[in-house]
Amino acid sequence: MPPENRWPGPLKPIVARLSGEDTRYAAILAGAMIVTNLVALITTVAFGRLLHVEGYGELAAILSTFIILSVPGAALQVATAREGSLGHLGEGRQFATTLRRWTITLAFVTLVVTGISILLRQPLAAIIGVGANQEWAAAFVPPAACVWILLSIQRGALQATRAYPAVGLSMVAEQVARLVLGAGIAFVVVKSFKVTGAYLGTPLAMLTMSVILGVVLSRRLGKHEKARVAHGLRRLTADAWVAIVGLALIAVLQNVDVIVAQHRLLGTNAGAYAAAAVAAKVVVWVAIGIGFYLLPEAARRHALGQDARPVLRKAMIMTGAVAAPCLIVYAVVPKLLLQLAFGDKYSQGAEALFDLGIAMAFLSVCYLSVQLLLAMREVKFLWFLAAVALIEPAALLFGPGGDSVIGFARTVLAVQVIAAAGAFAAAWHASAPPKGGTHLVADGAGVEDLGSSTTQVPNRSSSL
Repeated sequence: MPPENRWPGPLKPIVARLSGEDTRYAAILAGAMIVTNLVALITTVAFGRLLHVEGYGELAAILSTFIILSVPGAALQVATAREGSLGHLGEGRQFATTLRRWTITLAFVTLVVTGISILLRQPLAAIIGVGANQEWAAAFVPPAACVWILLSIQRGALQATRAYPAVGLSMVAEQVARLVLGAGIAFVVVKSFKVTGAYLGTPLAMLTMSVILGVVLSRRLGKHEKARVAHGLRRLTADAWVAIVGLALIAVLQNVDVIVAQHRLLGTNAGAYAAAAVAAKVVVWVAIGIGFYLLPEAARRHALGQDARPVLRKAMIMTGAVAAPCLIVYAVVPKLLLQLAFGDKYSQGAEALFDLGIAMAFLSVCYLSVQLLLAMREVKFLWFLAAVALIEPAALLFGPGGDSVIGFARTVLAVQVIAAAGAFAAAWHASAPPKGGTHLVADGAGVEDLGSSTTQVPNRSSSL
């Protein structure tokens, strides 16, 4: 008996839509994102306890700088997944040749950036705001961003070939390696430079994972051949400017409130608000994982002249399924949750947790909608998103109620509702199927060509 026939009548259509391979892939990535962020939370708590307050503050500043520099990597992952799924990066061995050329280029750039960063380690440390003992940590921030770009491109290639389990496993493994290597270097190998050692676990974990994914891609696509590269890295970067800007604006909407809270909220309120904001972001973690699936699938369906909106609808349903129980917890036992996770001194953020949870649910809608808009190659939505991203810090700094934790959270909620409504409306309109029923994807390539280029991938293992 089909699974959907076991459910009551009203639930059968929903179960039928959520059954099948597509849902399994999306669930794998969503689950991997949850586990990845849980390990990241463990890493945060561990280093927070192992390092003194000042040292942990320096580590946080170094990692924050890396996060800012890592935005191009996320954008290039989006571009690689989209172009690869459409067959624009080649197929099989030609795809492998393209990736090998990009890897060589990025390795050379990383070496050059590393040399320059070492020479400029003192001014880099001054810019980041860390002491002289952390100069070497500061020196390896730009090189780490370069390694992250390569790793992101490799994950995008795996997405394009529908190797979603490999993408999910690599995310979890990388985060575990960050914790193990960082703690090992800081507290076993180089005890006198704990902050630097803790940070070096990040680039070393990414480098290790990049080597592993290189092997996985080689086995999946086959060995490279002496053939013309299907798509240049410079061209991919130029084409990815929309994704870079779009994801940067999403990053602002997701994180700017915690930064502004340090300026607007008094005393321990800023720290309590930050704890509540971290706890509320569970829903966004799920949306990010599902977004890895949504973008290439939406691009493929749109290029085939099909309606891409069911992909967005399914992603929304899955995100909502996780958001609902989280919001119940935020509403019923917010104080207990924060006390268990962060300690008694953070319990005053409990009054904002439910509002922030709803805000993050709307941010998830915005994020998934932006992923679909990127798949559709839309640009106009950036103006709206940029306006909202500018409004949020202004409203938090100068708006009424911004001097209390609950007022701050409700301002964030109002902004996220506006962002989600606009982005969803734009995505729903853009993802409708073309009126003609067919859609040419590139330079005369028809639907038949697209189907061949995106589905005829060597049947190799998709796991690590």
